[in-house]
Amino acid sequence: MKKIIAFLFLFQLSFGQVNPEEVEIVDNEFENNFYEALKQKAIENYDKAIISLDKCLQKEPNNPEVYYQLGINYLNQKYYGEAENAFQKAVDLEPKQRWYWNGLYDVYYQTRNFNKSIIIVEKLVTFDANMKEDLVSLYMTTQQFDKAKIVIDDIESKGTLTKAMESYQMQIQSMQKGVKPKVADLEVAIKNNPNVEQNYIDLIYQYSTENQEQKAFETALLLEKEIPNSDLAHVSLVKFHINANDIAKATESYKRVVKSSKIDFKIKQRVLNEYLIFATKNPQLLTEIDNTLTYFDNNVGMDVNKELGKFFYNKNNFELAQKYMEKSNANDIEAIDLLLNIYDFNKQFEKMVKKSEEYIDLFPTKANLYYYAGKGNNNLKNFKKAKDFLEMGIEYVIDNPNLEAGFCKQFIFCADGLSDVKMKQTYQKRLDIISKK
Repeated sequence: MKKIIAFLFLFQLSFGQVNPEEVEIVDNEFENNFYEALKQKAIENYDKAIISLDKCLQKEPNNPEVYYQLGINYLNQKYYGEAENAFQKAVDLEPKQRWYWNGLYDVYYQTRNFNKSIIIVEKLVTFDANMKEDLVSLYMTTQQFDKAKIVIDDIESKGTLTKAMESYQMQIQSMQKGVKPKVADLEVAIKNNPNVEQNYIDLIYQYSTENQEQKAFETALLLEKEIPNSDLAHVSLVKFHINANDIAKATESYKRVVKSSKIDFKIKQRVLNEYLIFATKNPQLLTEIDNTLTYFDNNVGMDVNKELGKFFYNKNNFELAQKYMEKSNANDIEAIDLLLNIYDFNKQFEKMVKKSEEYIDLFPTKANLYYYAGKGNNNLKNFKKAKDFLEMGIEYVIDNPNLEAGFCKQFIFCADGLSDVKMKQTYQKRLDIISKK
């Protein structure tokens, strides 16, 4: 047995972590595959990294670091189930390694499974006291305010609270005292000092929670009048104008919001969604959406064209779905699979073949890419080429009877094109077996 300090610890891992542990390397084959996996991960070839890591597991089936690296690569592709299983295996094998727990936390947080996130962060706090702020945020999100208060009090007893923690503390104090801004007090405050924007926002909120929508609307209009440069006024006005079916004013407010540098992109996204639903009932407004998409380009973590593509796909508007998905910069497998599905529905088989073949090099173990390449070539009557892709791809089908059945149907189609009776009989029998399960 030979020990080496794996150079992965000289790299920043996917979550900004550096692992200090030594790794046991059984032989050069393990070492070479492990290093190859790190190299492929570094250049975002996550599928190739996974292939190398699987080879590592053949040598060391109980190596927690290999499972951890698998988790990172799966997570980067948004294969959350696979990532969770890999991180969990790493934790089971080495429960004292903080980084493995952190991997699970990333999975649960990204999938918005806050209850499971809490369990993990409660463990992580034992490794790093700074994780207490994450724990507070999760307690607040899940409305476990008593638990949040206990942690905040603990943080405060050991030092100064951050602004975020102070904000949570004030929220809790307000709820405990039953204190909230009174409508009458806010109305007086606005009358006495009409230039304080926050008073209008609080009053709009209070009216809305009391279902006094007309008064909330009037307050938003007053805010617009008294503070003309208030972009926040239009966050409320968009909804009001949409409800009133006032196309011109709704569009004006929508543009004001999305163009504003003062408004958080999450709010912009919500307003876009509201306006988008409105636009589906008024198709002429889709041009307005196209004209404002550039204002979302710098929003981290949001590919607006992809989101629009998914929206229209779910609305069965495959023409518009294709338009936006093709503009998308997304290279994740979800976006690719969606676009290929759209090409299939729209019978654009040349595009389907080109796109699927393009991404097979990046995701060589993703069976659905071979399926689309095979189906596309079948429909273009390139039967020999279709057969090659289908034969390669079906080897990667695991526990997916629907996809396996799809492959069989394409093999049968291909066999007819090639006049291959034996191949047709083989896959017809296989299809019959799948259908009986």
